[in-house]
Amino acid sequence: MRTIWKGAISFGLVNIPVGLYPATRSVDEVKLRMVRKSDLSPVKYKRVAESDGKEVVWEEIGKAYEYEKNQFVLIDDKDFESVRISSNQTVDIQEFVNLAEIDPMFFDQPYYLSPEKGGDKAYALLRDALKNSGKVGIAKVVIKTREHLAAVKPLDDVLVLELMHFPNELNDTNELRLPQGQQVGKKELAMAESLIEGMSGEWDPSKYHDEYKEGLRKVIEGKVTHGAAEPAPKSKSSKTQNVVDLVSILQQSLNQSKLKQKRSPEASRKKAA
Repeated sequence: MRTIWKGAISFGLVNIPVGLYPATRSVDEVKLRMVRKSDLSPVKYKRVAESDGKEVVWEEIGKAYEYEKNQFVLIDDKDFESVRISSNQTVDIQEFVNLAEIDPMFFDQPYYLSPEKGGDKAYALLRDALKNSGKVGIAKVVIKTREHLAAVKPLDDVLVLELMHFPNELNDTNELRLPQGQQVGKKELAMAESLIEGMSGEWDPSKYHDEYKEGLRKVIEGKVTHGAAEPAPKSKSSKTQNVVDLVSILQQSLNQSKLKQKRSPEASRKKAA
């Protein structure tokens, strides 16, 4: 794993030397190119100006801000440089807050923090103190010339730096049409809770796969190898239905859930025992 930068976690007078590492990886994407169907010749994009349709070379391309419809102001390198934030490779913790108080919607992109030489003891101390307190450190950090809000969180034996959204980056839920004053019947609620309980299980991320990507790869491999696509397994489509009798639909769902439990290998083992 390659480090993004090496710096320090800072809070109070404490400085912990750390390295910042990516916590996620981009799985091989199925990259498709645009081609001409007749001879499979790749199609290139051309950069053309809207005013006259002429192609524009890179040397003539700049960046501008549209402050009114079709009214632009050019932003050049000096303008970007004047507001550029220099990275001091420091995770500057400004306060500690209860993790339970933070809406998960604020969290965005995780990174791993690993102690550098001489930082093991202080790193372990901060990690364990955060675990015991249930708190996270709210920090400011600069990554790739952009300042981010971030949280320093413990995850098992590692400290995680999770980039966060600023409040103005989240859309207001008041813009959504949500049910108001909707009365939920006790029987419906009890059945829904029973269905949730029946469908509950241990969290096992290995059970979930990107079925679309796997199916597309099979199609591509079949065309490359045999010149024809191998039939990919069709995903189960759920038919949309107008919910007229919610109770009967919940009952059907409960019956299906119970039937699946009876057929499951675990249920069979218990029955045999």
